[in-house]
Amino acid sequence: MNNAQARGRSVRLTIGIAVASTLAAVAGVALLVNIVERKQEALNPYYRVVELTDTTVVAETWGKNFPMQYDDYRRTVDQVRTRFGGSEAVPRTPTDADPRSIVSQSRLEEDPRLKTIWAGYAFATDFREERGHAYMLEDQIFTERQRVGQQPGACLHCHASVYVAYKQVGNGDLVKGFKRVNQMPYAEARLLVNHPVSCIDCHDPNTMQLRVTRPGFMEGIRALKESQGIKNYDVNSMATRQEMRAYVCGQCHVEYYFRGKEKRLTYPWSNGLRVDDIMSYYDEIKFSDWTHPETGAGVLKAQHPEFELWNQGIHARSGVACADCHMPYKRVGALKISDHHVRSPLLNINRACQTCHRWSEEELRNRAENIQEKTYTMRNIAMNALVDLINDIRKARQAGAKDAVLATARSYQRRAQFYIDFIEAENSMGFHAPQEAVRILGESINFSRLGQVALKNVTSGR
Repeated sequence: MNNAQARGRSVRLTIGIAVASTLAAVAGVALLVNIVERKQEALNPYYRVVELTDTTVVAETWGKNFPMQYDDYRRTVDQVRTRFGGSEAVPRTPTDADPRSIVSQSRLEEDPRLKTIWAGYAFATDFREERGHAYMLEDQIFTERQRVGQQPGACLHCHASVYVAYKQVGNGDLVKGFKRVNQMPYAEARLLVNHPVSCIDCHDPNTMQLRVTRPGFMEGIRALKESQGIKNYDVNSMATRQEMRAYVCGQCHVEYYFRGKEKRLTYPWSNGLRVDDIMSYYDEIKFSDWTHPETGAGVLKAQHPEFELWNQGIHARSGVACADCHMPYKRVGALKISDHHVRSPLLNINRACQTCHRWSEEELRNRAENIQEKTYTMRNIAMNALVDLINDIRKARQAGAKDAVLATARSYQRRAQFYIDFIEAENSMGFHAPQEAVRILGESINFSRLGQVALKNVTSGR
């Protein structure tokens, strides 16, 4: 190699090093700029496009400041069925009374035994699979239960954005407004609201902190805490943030009843959250939702006790909140937000389950469905046992058995019915607390069979 070639090679090497250094520097600067931009994004989780106040009900308005969360929320219109839950889109012909062109499938058609169990009650007329939050008000307005039953304004507590309505009716006092709306006929109270659950129901508009806005939950959790030795519990000042990630859901996903002539919506928690505690509460106050026309028993209809059953399960004991599974965190750029597309974790296994459980999606789905399959099998056995008891009591009545003779069997029907309905109305098919769910169904079967034993020697006139 002569001197000219050596100099040329040296020049090319120098140029190559310079180019590489320049590219590395550019890449480094780009990385630093990206890091700075992401940090700035994280420091500014939202842009204040509009002013939000304690009267801003419309979710779309909140969505101007929180477009990612609002886009997720809008997706709750989807209808995707899992193996043991979720709704299918069923076409129907709109009418003047019900303009909907799509509804969810009828549970009564899927299982006619429910008509026997709920005979004489509005749920025996219409009971459909639950749809997403976007439909919660619409589906209540147009259910056939409104036609056959005189439902009160208290029903709006869990089916509409009622916080502002309560305060307006109560002249700024949330609890006073709650009391007044409860007593209104449903059609009158319905005129006060226009939206299903909205951002204001769970968030403070100034700080965005989670908050409980439902007086029924405030009073219910206070009664529960008092039974545990904690006096004057105020959920919004005393609960931890992780507790609030369950409590805001527990505002509505609960068992409740309407107390007295004033229809005061009440959570029956002063004895505890287990089904046995709630049953004893109803027995103590001698409450029944209705009298079963075929048996004469004073019976109960459970609502949707997800919060109560979840509290008995391993996730609650491990500090896992409702939002961790149904609204799991996700990354959008530099932001970490909760997924407001509220849905079954089985439709979002990667973020809902695999954050904690290091198995494949297929394995986790199989585990969940295995739990649900066992619960469903027990549910069917309990359902058959209860229908058998109802039929036996009816036959005994027809044969002339007196009320005093039938009292024990009716008491067992009351218990068997509430216990099975506690699982039937709960929306996890036992997954929230598998062992407790199977125990409850086992108790229901036992109550039904004990009721049949009580009827064994009943004859006309005895």
